[in-house]
Amino acid sequence: MTLRKKTFELLDTGSSDLVGKLVDWFLMALIAINVVAVIMETEPWFQQAYSQQLYVLELFSVFVFTIEYVLRIWSCAEDPIYAKDSTSVSRAKYVFTPMAIIDLVAIAPFYLAFLFNIDLRFLRVLRLLRIFKLTRYSEAMTTLLKVLREEMSSFAAAIFIMLVIMIIAASGIYLVEHQHQPEVYGSIPQSMWWSIVTLTTVGYGDVYPATTVGKLFAALIMVAGVGLVALPTGILASGFSDNLHRGREKMTKELAEALEDGLIDEDEARYLEEMRKNLGLSEEKFAELKESLLAKKDETGSLMPSKPCPHCGR
Repeated sequence: MTLRKKTFELLDTGSSDLVGKLVDWFLMALIAINVVAVIMETEPWFQQAYSQQLYVLELFSVFVFTIEYVLRIWSCAEDPIYAKDSTSVSRAKYVFTPMAIIDLVAIAPFYLAFLFNIDLRFLRVLRLLRIFKLTRYSEAMTTLLKVLREEMSSFAAAIFIMLVIMIIAASGIYLVEHQHQPEVYGSIPQSMWWSIVTLTTVGYGDVYPATTVGKLFAALIMVAGVGLVALPTGILASGFSDNLHRGREKMTKELAEALEDGLIDEDEARYLEEMRKNLGLSEEKFAELKESLLAKKDETGSLMPSKPCPHCGR
């Protein structure tokens, strides 16, 4: 095995190797410590008491994250998804992937401080973006990003509908309330604040209609807002459910194939265990699924679908 291949497997979150898991745990712990440090650094007393330790932590973290970023770019050519691409093309593609961009953003504030005269408070807060590096190690966040990609067109349609109704709401309240509250509803852009907080059902109460017609119009907008807020939530919940269902169907198929010969070897067991963890399936549920498949095999003699006869189709 080449050094580049070994590096890719060590940095790959799906690695079952002990060293690979230790690398994952170390990086997750370092990211968590960084997030806590950035949050606590905003406390003046904490910053004054531990300024030296915070600076050392920042230097160490940037060093580790920079090495990680460089190694990921160097070893990404070993990723099976880039098997058909040359080394340079695969690296160019990887650099623009969401996770690679997050890795770059995690170290960018440190280097920007040397290149540009930027408010250090802004850079310190920007370091909080390192928390997004944890998405690489969280199956829940990975699933969420996958669902967002799959349902992008549905989300775009929902957002478009919300924008249209938001403009209608701002225009309507402007026409109804402008004469009575010109300082609040002086223009349609000014009325946008009211339409946003009303449609999202937040209702801060700092801006509200005073006329009877305005109140009736606001009531209609609030009712519409309840449905609009539920629309993206429904899309997301449906996407999660579909994704989980497909994953469990795939696992059932893989388990059936593994049980077909009556024996699950070490590689199959490791692969199925990774699938079980990724799907969040408990060991009890997995055991029940395995028992049901074995019972079905005892009844039918085989878990694989029988091929139809080429002559009669049966």
